[in-house]
Amino acid sequence: MQKTNEEYRAELSDIEYRVTREAATERPFTGRYWDHWENGKYQCVCCGTPLFESATKFDAGCGWPSYHTQLNPDAISEHQDGAYGMVRTEVRCSSCDAHLGHVFTDGPKPTGLRYCINSASLRFEPSKNVESGQ
Repeated sequence: MQKTNEEYRAELSDIEYRVTREAATERPFTGRYWDHWENGKYQCVCCGTPLFESATKFDAGCGWPSYHTQLNPDAISEHQDGAYGMVRTEVRCSSCDAHLGHVFTDGPKPTGLRYCINSASLRFEPSKNVESGQ
């Protein structure tokens, strides 16, 4: 069941709401995950859908978290974005239609893709430490 804008506004911070529900973009080098390297999974902040694994994250030098591979090909939908006089490919969460960021074709192997994602659209779930049982 899709949430209303009022429900999202009550659950999300201002920047999370503006990015995910209004397709805003956070300033580069300001988001909580642009320089985050802990092992785990990045999920949609709106619905919890797993989107990316830390193993696919790389430093693109752009100031936003960047990934070369999505976790599940069905988790992210692509849409043409012609805003700001550019033609780009916007990426959204397939489950709740949250704006995530954009995908570009200048990424590293194995895919050659760079999913440039707003930190405000993500929540991080650290990997469980098997040895300690955490």
